[in-house]
Amino acid sequence: MKKALLAVLALSGAMLFGHSSAAAQDRGAQESARQNSQAPSDQEIELLRKDIRSHKKQIIAANVPLTDAEAQKFWPVYDQYTAELVQINNDKYALIQEYAQSYGKMTNEQADDWSQRALKLDANVAALRQKYWPNFRKVLPAKKAALYEQVERRMQMLIDVQLASQIPLLEP
Repeated sequence: MKKALLAVLALSGAMLFGHSSAAAQDRGAQESARQNSQAPSDQEIELLRKDIRSHKKQIIAANVPLTDAEAQKFWPVYDQYTAELVQINNDKYALIQEYAQSYGKMTNEQADDWSQRALKLDANVAALRQKYWPNFRKVLPAKKAALYEQVERRMQMLIDVQLASQIPLLEP
């Protein structure tokens, strides 16, 4: 079970974005073969997370029409936001790893601590969005900033749904 949970992070990204690159397909094939033998390495997970971030950036570029002047100002702000989001997602990944390691033997105290930390991570993401909203508004008109926020939130919700669908519920 632990190996399967750790593999979730790699598989969910591949399934979510339907990777078309040869490298991504190769990683998917390797992951499928590895599921029964071992969990993906932290290095493999990090490569996939970078791939997901790249896809997100491409989707934003394709769906939020920016002038050259807007793009010059927007992308550095987006990159700063993403760097801070990566830190939160590092904690999220660690929390998923912890869940995988204690799955089937989690105590009530561990479940309470795990739940509180998961809720805190959700609050941290919301706080980060609020922190960066004025920064995005400084570089984009309101409608484009709102469109960016919609696209960003939609992608994050898809990732979260994919993760949630792959992680088994805690057994009481």
